[in-house]
Formats: sequence, structure tokens, C-alpha cells
Amino acid sequence: MRHLRFSRLDFEAQRQALVAILKADPIVWTALRRARDLNLPDWMIVSGAIYNTVWNSLTGKPPGYGIKDIDLFYCDGSDLSWEAEDAFIKVGERHFADLPRAVEIRNQARVHLWYPERFGRPCPAYKSSAQALGYFASRTHAVGIRLTEAEGLEVTAPFGLDDIFSFRITPNRIIDNQTTHQEKGARARNNWPEITVVPW
Repeated sequence: MRHLRFSRLDFEAQRQALVAILKADPIVWTALRRARDLNLPDWMIVSGAIYNTVWNSLTGKPPGYGIKDIDLFYCDGSDLSWEAEDAFIKVGERHFADLPRAVEIRNQARVHLWYPERFGRPCPAYKSSAQALGYFASRTHAVGIRLTEAEGLEVTAPFGLDDIFSFRITPNRIIDNQTTHQEKGARARNNWPEITVVPW
């Protein structure tokens, strides 16, 4: 097992390690290139495809292990209709059709419209994809990546990367997401027993 340990303050070393891992992963790297070509407003690939890929790399598991789908966020407040979002989703279905994992496209500017019905509580109207990351149930999962035209990776991680590289899932108590935190933590431990889930 190739665990990488960094000082909590050494974000740049963690970022460089993350970039190297993602560039070496054929599924995520292809998805990033395709997402860049799609050029959605304020887009980033987020969450499971990122941190699961790190854990696969550090534990010697194959690309794609434990990844149900690839979450592609964008944020466009100019049209909050379902029809506008669905049009992007349908384009994405064709654009990513040959990837071994489905790509789920969601407009973060619309989340506040359906979130209360689905989860029984409100959430703010997000103004950016980065803002949405700050409301994830677990801080560990709050990471987003965007590929630039120069093949560089922009990393957005409002809570840092220390949890990911420490195999630790830490709750984010900004809203009551205890159930989601526990469910995702239990699923992750089934795939990577090395993980510690910090109680809510």
C-alpha cells in the first residue's frame, strides 16, 4: 500500500500529487478532456471520481474501482428551467457515451429548486460550482477539478486535501447531512477498509 502523508499545511505538495494521479488515470483524464471540450459554464468534475481515484492509486486498485458515475457540475443562472438543464444532459449523454462510467451533469444554480422536496430541508441558491462544494455532507468529498486549455488542472478544495490523502472522511456540519455522511462513509469503507469515518 503506497500511502502518501503530508503536513496539514502542505497543500501544494498534495495538489501536485493529486494532479499526477488524475493525469495517470485513463478514465478521469479522458472525462476531463471531454468536459473541457463541452465547455459548460463554470464547470468542474467533482467528488467521487476525484477522491476515489486517489484512493485507488494509493492502494493499487484499478482505474474506475468504486466509482459509480462521474459528477460534472456547471453553474448557469441565466435559465433555471429543467428544460435548459435537460438539454445539456442530453448533449452530454452523446458526448460521453463511450466512457466506462456514466457522466452525470447537473446545474448547481438549480439545486435549491429541487433540494427541499428531495431532502426535506432548504439549501442556498448557489452562485457558483465552487460554492456548492462547501455544502457537501463530508468535507473530504468537497473537491473539484477543471482542465485548462494548456492541459493544466485547476483544483478547488474549500477544506483542503488532507482528508483525502489521510484516508479520512470528515463531516461538514453546515447543514444537517448526517445521513448522507454516514451512508457515503459506510460505502467507502466497504471499498477501502483503510478509511476512517469521523462520526457526525
